Amino acid sequence: MPAIATMKSLAFMNKWVVTEKLGCPADFGFGELVWPTPGDEIPFWKNKFPSRDASPEAPAEIEKDSNLMHIIHITAEMAPIAKVGGLGDVVTGLARACLSRGHTVDIMLPFYECIQKQEISDLALITTYNSYHDGNWVATNAYHGVVSSIPVIFIEPSNQFFKGKNVYGGSYNELEAYLFFSRACLEWMQVTGVQPDIIHVHEWQIGALPLLYWDMYQSLSLKKPRIVLTIHNMEHYGECRQEQLSKCGLDGSIYASVEKAIDDRTIGHNPERLSLLKGGIVYSNAVVYFGILNGIDTVIWNPATDAFLPAKFHAQKPEGKKICKYYIQKGLGLKSEGTVPLVVCITRLVAQKGLHLITHAIKRAEELGGQMILLGNSPVHWVQKDFEDLANLHNKGTSTRILLMYSEELSHMLYAAADIVLVPSIYEPCGLAQMIGMRYGAVPVVRKTGGLADTVFDVDDPSNHEKANGFVFEGIDEGSLNWALDRAFRHFIDKPEEWNRIVQKVMENDNSWNNAAGKYMEIYNSIRVG
Repeated sequence: MPAIATMKSLAFMNKWVVTEKLGCPADFGFGELVWPTPGDEIPFWKNKFPSRDASPEAPAEIEKDSNLMHIIHITAEMAPIAKVGGLGDVVTGLARACLSRGHTVDIMLPFYECIQKQEISDLALITTYNSYHDGNWVATNAYHGVVSSIPVIFIEPSNQFFKGKNVYGGSYNELEAYLFFSRACLEWMQVTGVQPDIIHVHEWQIGALPLLYWDMYQSLSLKKPRIVLTIHNMEHYGECRQEQLSKCGLDGSIYASVEKAIDDRTIGHNPERLSLLKGGIVYSNAVVYFGILNGIDTVIWNPATDAFLPAKFHAQKPEGKKICKYYIQKGLGLKSEGTVPLVVCITRLVAQKGLHLITHAIKRAEELGGQMILLGNSPVHWVQKDFEDLANLHNKGTSTRILLMYSEELSHMLYAAADIVLVPSIYEPCGLAQMIGMRYGAVPVVRKTGGLADTVFDVDDPSNHEKANGFVFEGIDEGSLNWALDRAFRHFIDKPEEWNRIVQKVMENDNSWNNAAGKYMEIYNSIRVG
């Protein structure tokens, strides 16, 4: 047998070779694997994997739209190359769904220094131009590439903007960088003559673009586009001083009114401030927040083809999920003997996500004899510190792992390993974790709010017998969470056949983007010109 180091280097070719057979379930039937351990020099989720930029053809059953248009998404995030949260997943999923319906779609994205260029196909410089910022015209490059089969235009200024090791948190002024980016996208359309039917902007970062479009570029040469704004998270308003807005070439004082962009929360303060998000709402042709239930990108999130998984599986052949669970248990040093439910929670650690409920679930899962893995981190220092203390307390045992980071690769593996996916949000306009979890055969335990209430229906509610696919609680107290989590554990342990039927059912749910894309197309068509 070749050396173990050689075997590990072959992992990226999906040649998984056994180095440990003890404790491996005999009925897996998937050949041999390299089982990871917590002491591995390279953590198993940082191994080399096959390229994830496969180019699958659009599903044949998706009918092409007859009234085709050109849509450009302008965004601060895109999965998988510039992903921080659900925003990146939504942009990629919606873009792919519209492409599959026959439309022309581009995504415009800052060319962050941290982007891994090897994940971009056919990257090429297409335009060199100047864009305005704070009294100067900044030399700017536009590149074209393909990411996960989607055309992307990357905007790269020659100044310090978007430099750093991460998408957010660089040493530059983030708000001013996104003001620059918003204008640079419109400037690129002007100098190249590109006139899409729809410019779809996302979140507060691009909130100034509708102002720039209607009060500057529409009077120049950009006549055709209409603007759609999607708000993914009302937590962030894009608070902005008048003089900051003026740096993109607009007169910030003009927007300091309730009718335009004044941040209502600052009325009467000294100084009053603007909200880019409010300005975007006022100046967009259509605004989407509640009303359209997002889908998941079933190309990126597909356990039958997922390059990050040690074994593939699907609803009709679910055996590979057992391997994924055992692989995670071995790699993280969790107890792997016996059959215990594994709860997974993958989230940003912010108040919206129900921090006290997550903390309680860690304790409760252990009390019930189960296991729990939390993957996520917090932008709030004291929250991060609290969870670091929890990690120090719990990570020494064999039932809990608190991993204060984000890893796209590990998130795929954890969804595949999970028996239960926990989403105890205080509010959640849509939510993707519960849908991704179901796609990977994890039964959801969720709080009844927003999109969670629209996608998860309690198995013990007779009025939802046909839709039943998870466990739901309504309160924000620990007892309410216990009620749902305890029932999930009892089903898993006492009713294995019924549990397996639920798992198959959730894997067969259609949470793809196709239905949601159809609703977006209705909005696009209602505002487009001609």
